[in-house]
Amino acid sequence: MTDASSPRIIPHTSAQDSRNGDAHATPSSRTTAKVSHAAERDHTDHTGHTGHTDRITDRIGGIARWTLAVAACLWLAWCTAVGPLYWADSSIARFGWMNAGYGIAAFVIYLIIIVSLVRKARRQPLLGWTTEPDGTRSPLRMVPRARRRGHADAIVDTSDTVDTTGTSDTTDTTDKRSLAPIVRITRIGWRRTRTAAGLARAFLARWIVRATDRRWKLTAILLVGWLWAPTTLFAAFGADLRSQAREFSWAWNQWTGLKQPYIGFFSFAPMDIYPTAHYMWPADPTYLTDQHNIVLTLFYGATLAASRYLTGSNDWGTITLAATQFLFAACVSAATMHRFLNLPWLGRADRTDFMHPERGGERLMPRRFDRPERGVRAALPAQAAHAPVRVAVLLFFLICPLTVFSTISLTKSPLFAFAFLWAFGIWYELYATSGDRLAVSHGRAIGLDEASERSHGIAGIRARLSGRRIRSRAPRPIRLPRGSFAAFVAANTVMLISAKYAWYVLLFEFVLALLADRRRWTTYVVALLLPTILIHGGITMAIRSGAIIGGDPIESRGVQLQMIARVAQRDPDSIPESARKQLAPVFNLDQMADAYFPQDADPVKSSGIQSKKVSYRWRSVKPEDMDGFNKAWLEIVKANPIVSIDALMAKCYGYFDIADQPYVSMSYYVDSDYVQVNSTWIKYYHHKWRTQVANFADSWSAIPVLGWVTHGNFYVIMTLLIGAAEVVLRRWRALAWHLPLLLLMGVMITAPANNFERHMLPVAFCFGFLLLTFWRDSRWNPRPNRHRQQR
Repeated sequence: MTDASSPRIIPHTSAQDSRNGDAHATPSSRTTAKVSHAAERDHTDHTGHTGHTDRITDRIGGIARWTLAVAACLWLAWCTAVGPLYWADSSIARFGWMNAGYGIAAFVIYLIIIVSLVRKARRQPLLGWTTEPDGTRSPLRMVPRARRRGHADAIVDTSDTVDTTGTSDTTDTTDKRSLAPIVRITRIGWRRTRTAAGLARAFLARWIVRATDRRWKLTAILLVGWLWAPTTLFAAFGADLRSQAREFSWAWNQWTGLKQPYIGFFSFAPMDIYPTAHYMWPADPTYLTDQHNIVLTLFYGATLAASRYLTGSNDWGTITLAATQFLFAACVSAATMHRFLNLPWLGRADRTDFMHPERGGERLMPRRFDRPERGVRAALPAQAAHAPVRVAVLLFFLICPLTVFSTISLTKSPLFAFAFLWAFGIWYELYATSGDRLAVSHGRAIGLDEASERSHGIAGIRARLSGRRIRSRAPRPIRLPRGSFAAFVAANTVMLISAKYAWYVLLFEFVLALLADRRRWTTYVVALLLPTILIHGGITMAIRSGAIIGGDPIESRGVQLQMIARVAQRDPDSIPESARKQLAPVFNLDQMADAYFPQDADPVKSSGIQSKKVSYRWRSVKPEDMDGFNKAWLEIVKANPIVSIDALMAKCYGYFDIADQPYVSMSYYVDSDYVQVNSTWIKYYHHKWRTQVANFADSWSAIPVLGWVTHGNFYVIMTLLIGAAEVVLRRWRALAWHLPLLLLMGVMITAPANNFERHMLPVAFCFGFLLLTFWRDSRWNPRPNRHRQQR
């Protein structure tokens, strides 16, 4: 109620002048009204023109975004369609109706997945809207609502008819009375069963959350769940580890005074295995190369050398390296889970303020609701993941062969994958504490956002009272804590020392980070750019000084080599004579044709020990001999484009064909000959057990559909679909730290082999967290306006 004696202030508006007439209006007010009406018309015209332009721009942008999504579906469908052809070592020249059917079915399924993700994110029904007979709009369902209502009404009418006719005989009435207690008992039992099931489900969910609400708990779960791998399998490795040990041994002998010249033209040094062209060898003999990244070679080689010195074999050193990687994998995986599942930055961002509970603060709940005197305990925020999500993430990491075997696999890629996973979690923390509009769904503190709104001060209050809208400032991003910052630097450093292509990934991330979150540029300079300059720059300087030997440039030409070799094998007469002359100093085309294998480019570039095809003339090739390589390759592609496309697709289609089996799975390293035959004493322990474990993983992988969850390409495909949905939804800041996954897919295409599972590990490890991020972003998205759902 208002005080009757207090004066009321009625604001004078031009609308009241028009209602009251111009009798009481002064000339100045009339002039002001005319000017304001003219300005309003001009503003309306300008706004209408701008709105029309914005609609056209939005429409063009929407078409472009959906074009990218359709292109992704077409690429996946194409790889699925040609898969059966390359399983039979055939060609796209035999592309038939069966392949077209596979492609169309795959395209429809993938497009439906993207459309479903987009509609779910926009809070729209999956099947669209339908108009009811009364004119209201409702979600379209597989079974129309009218049909369901009609069926229910028919049941009600039947029951009413039975109850009201009164024509049932005495026998039926007696039977119903005799069955009434049974029906009542059944209903009570069913109700109590549902209640008990609900209580049990709530109890389990509560304890699952409590068992995974701290990082040390997650670490303990992973250590216990993975412990069987290092204790029974010991280690998993292949030829790379032996090469690293050999390189360090030769270098150590030279450092300790044993002179080892390159000997002669037909000698076979460690550099001849990959191989590395002799013109790249320094004049002063050195046997260290950057083939497997020099830092990792020194660390692995030194550990194995110490093992040989102390125990007489490499086996104890190998087990030590596997155990170290096992501990690293458990710690970084738990740290990433903790960031995604528990959102630990909420405790730092919020401040306890009991006078303003709407600003957040410590989240407390009673230990026992029926015994409040027992106090309270800290509770997770509402944005934290629920029990089913936690169970799904833990099951993937504890059961999937991709993760379990990677914990003890000494093949560079698993180490890079776990480091990438570690950095991926810190990227999520940066995203969740940034000024992005979707950061609220990831734990952005409410108090900080309100503080930024209050920063407008009196101007904001006046604008709100007058009904005007002001453009609010983006909330200031939260500074990355010291622990997270140190972890960010460490993760990027491990990535740089474990994979040669890591510096491409870090530079790409640096550019995207500056575009999406430039206010924290110092963090990205120190954590991304500085380690890249120091490590990659230092290795480059060591190569130029002759201390180590760099990688052969032929390593990056795997796609081109496969095209030339396939044409030389399948249609040698189509190769132009000019191309033959240009390639003669570099390659032996006859040997290339004999060495060609559709899924692997290593034989073509003469990788291996002494007994191999010498297709690449690495001993005699000179730098100037490579000048005409690209021109010769282009001539061969033009002369035979079908076979060239076959070579490209046969080398990379498996990464994007969901039905393709891995060419080299992670189980290969568990029972490879390097472990089961060539090791000193590891081969005598649990020899049959390793074979059984590998066979079980391969059998699971071979099961249609159910085995897809053990394939790396399944996670590659789903990641690509989620990325396409994010493009359609214009989630640019989320894409800024998801796009490196797309760059890794490009690395897969240029990798030496097709469907090589260890190259897909980073994408597979991050997929579950990527899906959780997409779901949280979609949960924040506001619901569509109600008036759009009306008539």
